[in-house]
Amino acid sequence: MKKITFLTAALAAGALTLSACGQEGTPDAGGGEGAAAGDAPVYEVAEDADFSESDTWEAAQSNGTLTIGVRFDQPGLGNRPAGADVPEGFDIEIAKLVAAHLGFAPEEIEWVETVSANREPFLQNGTVDLVVATYTINDERKQVVDFAGPYYVAGQDLLVAEDSDIAGPEDLAGTSVCSVDGSTPAQRIAEEYPEADLVTYDVYSKCVTDLQSGSVDAVTTDDAILRGYAAQSDGALKVVGNPFSDEPYGVGLPKDDQVLRDAVNDALDEARDNGYWTEAFEYTLGDSSGVEQPEVDRY
Repeated sequence: MKKITFLTAALAAGALTLSACGQEGTPDAGGGEGAAAGDAPVYEVAEDADFSESDTWEAAQSNGTLTIGVRFDQPGLGNRPAGADVPEGFDIEIAKLVAAHLGFAPEEIEWVETVSANREPFLQNGTVDLVVATYTINDERKQVVDFAGPYYVAGQDLLVAEDSDIAGPEDLAGTSVCSVDGSTPAQRIAEEYPEADLVTYDVYSKCVTDLQSGSVDAVTTDDAILRGYAAQSDGALKVVGNPFSDEPYGVGLPKDDQVLRDAVNDALDEARDNGYWTEAFEYTLGDSSGVEQPEVDRY
């Protein structure tokens, strides 16, 4: 099979900076502006791709379209700006990279907005072929869908007002905390920090609006997501910088499609071995110094 290759992307200035402040693979507390300059990576499509033993791939090939569920509201990761036809961010680059390995050009991808609560149903009922949407791999989800990856490890953190005294999850008792329905961060707050008042919506942008208005005291999800919102707040919001979980992001797949899972893992392995993952990361999230793509799980 033809290898996927990147044209070198010009790295963006003013991007989110990563450091060892959190666990490996998570940005520091400084935040910053997401990458906004430079040419996007370009992926050569594998013209001889053949995964016909995968029912999902074969149906997509027959239709001429690979349908991928992504976020539309997470700056730096999966975001569709107003008026744009195509979303942008690190998850989007991962999706394009995988699609190219499977033989699909960018114009052959159908992007479907996917939120936390509908990721499993969309894969189960065939609404999408893949999900690349800050999708944490866990045992409960693996009962109904499969995963390739992980391709990144984030950590749950808190977004608060710049003058907030909240310094970590131990300070959440008696506060209101917002997250998204069906998400791992929401479940963790409910189970491990029950003295906090948990508020949930279908998308994080609504939580951020509540935080800006003072209706809630904190927003919680993965640190990489929160930094995108902090960067857009003109200094009004900050990320606490005290991660309290490991969140391995995977590519969601229909259950028991092992051929497709192997193919996606192969794409991610190639991206690590050839440095392509780093280029995609730096184009969207910033300096990758000290950040390594995790090994994929083949089992």
